[in-house]
Amino acid sequence: MNTNTGRDQINIPANEELIEWLASYGKTKDGGVERLLYTEAWLSAQNALKEHMESIGLTSRFDSVGNLFGRLEGSEPEADCVLTGSHIDTVRNGGKYDGAYGIIAGLIAVQRLMNEFGRPKRSIEIVSLCEEEGSRFPITFWGSGHITGRYGLEDGSNIQDHNGISLYEAMKACGFDPARYTSPVRKDIHRFFECHIEQGIVLEKTGSALGIVRHIVGQKRFTIKVNGESNHAGTTPMPFRKDALAVSADIIHFITKTAASTHPDLVATVGQIRPVPNVPNVIAGEALFTLDVRHQDNDILQDYCEEIHRYCLHCEAAYLMSVDMKPWLEVTPAEMDPSLFQLACHTADRMNINARTIISGAGHDAQVFAPFCPTSLLFVPSRNGRSHCPEEYTPPEELEKGIELLTSMLYQSAYV
Repeated sequence: MNTNTGRDQINIPANEELIEWLASYGKTKDGGVERLLYTEAWLSAQNALKEHMESIGLTSRFDSVGNLFGRLEGSEPEADCVLTGSHIDTVRNGGKYDGAYGIIAGLIAVQRLMNEFGRPKRSIEIVSLCEEEGSRFPITFWGSGHITGRYGLEDGSNIQDHNGISLYEAMKACGFDPARYTSPVRKDIHRFFECHIEQGIVLEKTGSALGIVRHIVGQKRFTIKVNGESNHAGTTPMPFRKDALAVSADIIHFITKTAASTHPDLVATVGQIRPVPNVPNVIAGEALFTLDVRHQDNDILQDYCEEIHRYCLHCEAAYLMSVDMKPWLEVTPAEMDPSLFQLACHTADRMNINARTIISGAGHDAQVFAPFCPTSLLFVPSRNGRSHCPEEYTPPEELEKGIELLTSMLYQSAYV
């Protein structure tokens, strides 16, 4: 692999070359990538990145949970460092760019800066975060959560994957023995920058080269369970039924209708439904479905969810059936640092990059860092809005625009 990426020598396909190289670790038969936390593919990718970091002159290290750092030491070692990167893990049979692009962008940007300007004032670090997706274990942001103090080792206790392997067992198998755990919390981060693919279609539809994220949405997820009465489909008259699936349909319709009228940016999704007994000729005695609600304003998010809860109570009384709305996930909306947001907008304008303000409807490590240190999140377009699948793609010239802006932002943060 060619690691000579000086600004005067690099050509645009170099970012694609690195993307393809990293995608070879965990490549699936249909062209996707699968690197689940603490698997062989995950460990191979992290070790390969570690070697690459060292080959371009960075000092590398792992922390106790497997976050990988490559450091370019600054001339003012007592100053807080500038951190950039993203996550190395993927969803099952995911794409090449989600997470990986942010790591590759950091590597290319820092090497360009080294080649052109030499040693920075503030140290710059590239991080390959161990986990963000929650694809293997039922926990997300395991990497950034440890750096920011959101998690400690105890948060991994009693967690298993679908094969019954515990999180601690998996850590140990990869060389991160929980018995030797030391807190990975960092108190020396000046700023955090993350480059990511949009995973949506807004940039492509608007002809924008870059998205500068202002907010990352908050999320609330619920399980709603309706308890009715199973009975014969042919012999039970309509007025005497307690049809849990019919009542669920009423609630789901209300969820969708109310979301559309509440706020243009609010989205509500019922993605899974499970009627019981789920046979053609039996009235459903029970129905369980999920609700995923997202918006960047916590008050709007809260008010909407309360309205849905009130309607569930209304249905409970109207249909004489129990309706239980149980929350199981709550993520607070995150605002990106206003000064870094303005810096990104002004820098893009100065560089004649067609950028637009955008709201992220997906969660990212940047939202974990945002309450912890000044944070900026930059998006490049996703072809046809596809993500979390083998068809995920962003052309090299569009990846390059994100790297150019990141390079300038790092220069202004670490060299000036």
